[in-house]
Amino acid sequence: MSQKSILITGCSTGIGYDAAHTLHKRGWRVFATCRSEVDCERLRNEGLESFRLDYQDESSIESAIAETLERTGGTLDALFNNGAYAIPGAVEDLSRDALRDIFETNVFGQIDLSNRLIPVMREQGYGRIIFNSSVLGFISTPYRGSYCATKFALEALVDAQRMEHRDSPLEFILIEPGPISTDFGNNAIKQFEKWINRETTHRNDAYTAMIEKRNKTVGKKDFSELPPSGVTDKLIHALESSRPNPRYFVTWATHISGVLRRVLPTRMLDMILSRQ
Repeated sequence: MSQKSILITGCSTGIGYDAAHTLHKRGWRVFATCRSEVDCERLRNEGLESFRLDYQDESSIESAIAETLERTGGTLDALFNNGAYAIPGAVEDLSRDALRDIFETNVFGQIDLSNRLIPVMREQGYGRIIFNSSVLGFISTPYRGSYCATKFALEALVDAQRMEHRDSPLEFILIEPGPISTDFGNNAIKQFEKWINRETTHRNDAYTAMIEKRNKTVGKKDFSELPPSGVTDKLIHALESSRPNPRYFVTWATHISGVLRRVLPTRMLDMILSRQ
């Protein structure tokens, strides 16, 4: 059998980094992409094939696809859309530019990349397109509205594609993690500082409490937090199972949230989630 190939985004750290190295060790040919060329060079030094792909840069998407297909001879077995970020903040404090920016990465870039690869996979007669979503793709919580909105939108688009391709050999799969030990939270704080104006907001007291709570929990794990390998385990099943699941829950927080969303009245669920 020929070596199977996969393109993964967001491989500089965390989930993408773990997935790239783990699949490489399992015999996959991994194209591990990052937004920064510096990170790509580091991954190349670690033995991975790596080049730049930035969801917000259409030319980088085009060139990454061209590079991938040139190296494989025009085929690709799988795509793992992993890169994403969050902007903590009340919805009323989010500018149009902030919302546009996060949707460009978390939704538009991922769908654009996937759509460009669908013809390749359709022509070869197989392919799996996997998206790293979130528990926040089906429940929304205070001060995470922009991130939740992107994940809700992504899940709607992927659900539609799964049904649209029901009679094709292509698979569209969602992975829905809860708390994972990565730099995601630290990167979110940087986005908060970039987009939220503390001098004009009505929510300054809430933001102060939010930051103080985060500072107290630095280095402490959530009760259901898993390492990135928890996501990679689900990714492996999605890639290698003869009949992959449409959705994969990761962490107890995701499983519990899924149950609560189905059984609780909206106001009761709001009360529980507002305490988080």
